Amino acid sequence: MSKKKVLIVTQEMHPYTELTEIAEIARKLPQYAQDSGLEVRVLMPRFGTINERRHRLHEVVRLSGMNIIVDDDDYPLIIKVASLPGARMQVYFLDNEDFFKRKAIFEDEKGEVFDDNAERMVFFCKGVLETVKKFGWPPDIVHCHGWMTSLIPLYLKTAYKNEPLFRNSKVIYSIYSSSLGHTFSSEFLSKASINNLDEGHLKPYQTGNKISLHAGAVALADALVKGSESLPASVSQELAQTEKPVLEYQEGEEYFNSILEFYQALLQEEVEG
Repeated sequence: MSKKKVLIVTQEMHPYTELTEIAEIARKLPQYAQDSGLEVRVLMPRFGTINERRHRLHEVVRLSGMNIIVDDDDYPLIIKVASLPGARMQVYFLDNEDFFKRKAIFEDEKGEVFDDNAERMVFFCKGVLETVKKFGWPPDIVHCHGWMTSLIPLYLKTAYKNEPLFRNSKVIYSIYSSSLGHTFSSEFLSKASINNLDEGHLKPYQTGNKISLHAGAVALADALVKGSESLPASVSQELAQTEKPVLEYQEGEEYFNSILEFYQALLQEEVEG
């Protein structure tokens, strides 16, 4: 039997970026999964804070060269790769000069969030799925970490639902305490409406007149993981009401074993279904 394939999509990862607890979880989980016999690939943004020389990033020419349309504008997608220190694994980085060249991640030196964070997010999420198509690598599980990945559950269930590569993919969303969704305007709904989507498809991401990225991902993912010990009350309430599988937050190494068991339960569900 061929190995089950797990795609890890994360907005940060040690040792490349270290803003929150996501970085450490996204570093350890892929290695746990690979050591357990799963085939793993990791994709993340190539933020300008990442030192390409120190981490030995280099462009993958055969994967680069695509254009990603965001809000009717074309943006070139460059794919880079590096070997993860201490592991027999490669990490793929999505790069674009307009979105990721600046020497900061989500906000400037004054603490002001970037005006184009929504566009950067759309570019990244769509770019991830287009890159996996170029891999020709059908993931059994797509595990998303952090708000910047929260559109992937939507895109897999709508714009990409007829792609043979993703037909059997189960999407898991790990929810962490931080999110910039509250800083997005209602224009986010039209910007995120890629391909043949319209703003109606984005309604799960809107709570009242505010954008709630976690709410949308909870509504559209197949399963959820609590990535932070403490989550916003509104998110906790949504998780309490959902009938989807939810993995509780845990401390220590046992957390990673629990996630792997969570994977197996979802994959078994697919077989039995």
